[in-house]
Amino acid sequence: MKRAQVIDETTTPDGRPMRLVRQAGQLMVIVDGVALMGSRLHGSEQALGALAGERLGSRPRPRVLVGGLGMGFTLRAALDALPRGAEVVVSELIPAMVRWSRGADSPLGPLAHHPLDDPRVRLEMGDVGALLKASSGGFDAILLDVDNGPDDLTAASNAWLYQPAGLAAIRAALRPGGFVAVWSAFREGGFERRLSAAGLSAEVIAVRARGAARKGARHVIFVGARGG
Repeated sequence: MKRAQVIDETTTPDGRPMRLVRQAGQLMVIVDGVALMGSRLHGSEQALGALAGERLGSRPRPRVLVGGLGMGFTLRAALDALPRGAEVVVSELIPAMVRWSRGADSPLGPLAHHPLDDPRVRLEMGDVGALLKASSGGFDAILLDVDNGPDDLTAASNAWLYQPAGLAAIRAALRPGGFVAVWSAFREGGFERRLSAAGLSAEVIAVRARGAARKGARHVIFVGARGG
């Protein structure tokens, strides 16, 4: 395998090395030596974003929170599915992810057709948990892709999101009839029960990592709906 070309590097808030690299024809974000995301397999991230349009299509001015910018695939899919009157708030903790995604010469921006340039987008730098706590009744949909799953965290501080206190804050941040969708690399049965215990109607959607392809890895989207 060809050696990875390091495009840029930074440090995560908890002190771990983070690199944007090009290897084997794709861009990858690597944290502490482990690949966190790549540009080749993003069908499930697109499916996460598309849920916003599928479930909020009748609302003329929906307000959506995307937790974790990533490579922009979830944000782009949400924007493509939502009406002109929508507002999409993007919560991102790491400044480098924005730097790599914004601007004509950015390495990640072209992958999802520069979604941060859409006038419906408002970027909020900081912890998505803090934003949720301050957003009572503020969102029609909350799309979270900040970990590999509720029990496979990329940062220990994110554990709160998937526990009773975090799920209560998520429910409180949803408008009546709204929903939260959580991306996960694996199905974790305990999280379905946690969603239900938080007063959210739980559903699990299996999606292909390669999108429309019939083969390849499956990922999971956990959906928790708040009653109207």
